[in-house]
Amino acid sequence: MWHQAQNSSEPAAVNTRAVWLTANARGQFCAARGFRAVCLQYTRVPTSGQPPLQRIEIHKLRQGDNLILGFSIGGGIDQDPTQNPFSEDKTDKGIYVTRVTEGGPAEVAGLQIGDKIMQVNGWDMTMVTHDQARKRLTKRNEEVVRLLVTRQSLQKAVQQSMMS
Repeated sequence: MWHQAQNSSEPAAVNTRAVWLTANARGQFCAARGFRAVCLQYTRVPTSGQPPLQRIEIHKLRQGDNLILGFSIGGGIDQDPTQNPFSEDKTDKGIYVTRVTEGGPAEVAGLQIGDKIMQVNGWDMTMVTHDQARKRLTKRNEEVVRLLVTRQSLQKAVQQSMMS
């Protein structure tokens, strides 16, 4: 199983019998031995107990000097998780989408209210403060934001398909 190093945009690598296996932020799984390399697009299939993930790419809208994403967030490790309307057990301190502007870049990209943001441009968002999440999303030098999200409707669909 692969993992992305926390707070690193570099791919994680595992050496297995002189074959290098990597996964990168572009959604590619690469295997190399010597000077031969093969890269394939992958979709992460959740194992039992892990939520299904969806990739969303938002192209920021330029309005004057501002770059607009078109959504708001709530949550963070510094916030009260009992106030999170999207957490079923009221202990989740993750970052959630609380508002999506109609017709804005986030809605066009497919982001939905209640989506839990797991990564932003390869950076882990599962243990960040609200302010750290906001700063990661609104970097001025990034016109594209690549999110890895999970949503309740995806989880329920996967659970129902596994039961039938």
